[in-house]
Amino acid sequence: MKNNRFKKNKKQVSVFITAGYPKLGSTTEQIFLLQSKGVDFIEVGIPFSDPMADGLVIQETSSIALDNGMHLDLLFEQLDSIKDEVKVPLVLMGYLNPVLQYGIREFLLKCKETQISSVIIPDMSVEIFIRFYKAVFEEFNIGVSFLITPETDKERIREIVGMSKNSFIYLVSQKSITGGDSSITKDMNQRYASIKNICAEVPLMLGFGIKNRKDVLKAQENCDGAIIGSAYLKSLKKGDQIRFLDELLF
Repeated sequence: MKNNRFKKNKKQVSVFITAGYPKLGSTTEQIFLLQSKGVDFIEVGIPFSDPMADGLVIQETSSIALDNGMHLDLLFEQLDSIKDEVKVPLVLMGYLNPVLQYGIREFLLKCKETQISSVIIPDMSVEIFIRFYKAVFEEFNIGVSFLITPETDKERIREIVGMSKNSFIYLVSQKSITGGDSSITKDMNQRYASIKNICAEVPLMLGFGIKNRKDVLKAQENCDGAIIGSAYLKSLKKGDQIRFLDELLF
């Protein structure tokens, strides 16, 4: 098993982008910008016509990216063209249907060739993963990250930790879709701490509803890092992404 690139001796910040947004060629440009600003790892969203876990912002960017002509082959071409210059871990986030249409082995082979560190497939349950895909993920040595919520029970979390030893656990703050209000309360922070205790050495990243520096610092109190998606994409739509990142990452 490869070393876990998501384990660091510091609190982390990750940013989500939609491949092919705002323009078809924006993916590599965005990766280099985020890397230059000191983001710890980058999630690259594979646009899909029915992104069930995502709010309106990511739905809109996904729709625009598809209209721009983004598809998996092109995304892998773009990632391959920059793989020697990318120093931060890249995570591909997408839904199971497009991955299966592409072919799971071909998809994971391309992930390996383009040096993808982990994959997030929100609609792939642990049971489905173990039954159908665990062996092939291990064959290609690609990490997998699963989403959990504050309500996920201890045994389920332990099972997921076992599946994600060379990746991280994605803790959904409290909302069912991206772009909601984080509003981390004292009780929730205590719950995050107990979840982190179960995760032990596997990094725990908090996402969904993280909007600014204050949210990031709150998320980092009891988790290993924070993931920002919709808020960054909103700034990108306004052409305000440099200021947003400077305020987020100072």
